[in-house]
Amino acid sequence: MNTADSLRPTDDGQVARLMGLALPAVALPATDGRSVDLSRLPGWRVIYVYTWTGRPGLALPDDWDAIPGAHGSTPQSEAFRDHYDEFEALGAGMFGLSAQPSDFQREARDRLGLPFELLSDSEFRLKHLLRLPTFFAGPREFYKRLTLVARDGRIEKAFYPVLSPERNADEVLAWLRAAGRTGAR
Repeated sequence: MNTADSLRPTDDGQVARLMGLALPAVALPATDGRSVDLSRLPGWRVIYVYTWTGRPGLALPDDWDAIPGAHGSTPQSEAFRDHYDEFEALGAGMFGLSAQPSDFQREARDRLGLPFELLSDSEFRLKHLLRLPTFFAGPREFYKRLTLVARDGRIEKAFYPVLSPERNADEVLAWLRAAGRTGAR
């Protein structure tokens, strides 16, 4: 096995059971200062769960370079940003979500020019309510990368593992376009 293969995430079977489940009624802080309850949002929603967005000048978490799937949050966010108009045209709203606090996320949103909000789940409420997969880097816990597509508060599709963060937006768009999975929000 080469080094690139050893750093690829594998499907540990933790998210297949999510299809058809309702998103829990939990308010998460957004980077625009409001609280968002994903269970109450009508229409199609894409929620890409990312590990951690670094900040220029700050060190990566412990052991980050050795963790399969840890790298790639910035290219993933940029890809969703670059395809934002296409998601909007399909009637699909979007959020990024991580365990980072909102102020940290706000800096990333602004620096990357994201036209959508990021949600903070620093208390890992969705981990506990939906049993979302996480990992540790040193003493800190992080979400594993996955993308949920929900319609009217119910999970319709889960992309996991996300093998190519920079191509995840393309995969989600293709799935939404298939069989007309679109509509007004």
